[in-house]
Amino acid sequence: RYVLGEVVSEEPRCRQCIEDRAVSLAVRDAVGRVHGDYGLGCVSVSFTVKYLNAYTGVVLLRCRKDACGLLCSALPFVRQLESRNQRYPCVLNTLHIGGTIRTCQKFLIQYNRRQMLLLLQNCTNEEDRRCIQKSLLSCSLTEEPSKSGDEEDDDGTE
Repeated sequence: RYVLGEVVSEEPRCRQCIEDRAVSLAVRDAVGRVHGDYGLGCVSVSFTVKYLNAYTGVVLLRCRKDACGLLCSALPFVRQLESRNQRYPCVLNTLHIGGTIRTCQKFLIQYNRRQMLLLLQNCTNEEDRRCIQKSLLSCSLTEEPSKSGDEEDDDGTE
């Protein structure tokens, strides 16, 4: 199973400093505290952090199907992440449990759409709303072409 989660922290630098190793250690520690050696053994067999986005705080965890309940019940007990000898207080929220990465991706797209609608509805004035819409429309998934030695410079010389 794949567990899609979100790292929630009041410190903005927390999400930018986290690494998949820190998330893995914190989750294993929480499973060990909540379920003991048995739970840790069950979860550790195939547990991995498949994806971590440090900007959005989205994390995708993989575990065996029979250990998914143990993992999900221990996630609320993660209270901090330790990275680069710094401890950052945070909480891991479970967003979705799926059988494939693709179903988790589909859920995340719908979840982000709902969050954007809530953000737009909570705008206090029209200027904030236009600013958010403008920043959304300026997002692009295509890369800008880079200059190579074969292209012409701005002054027209080669």
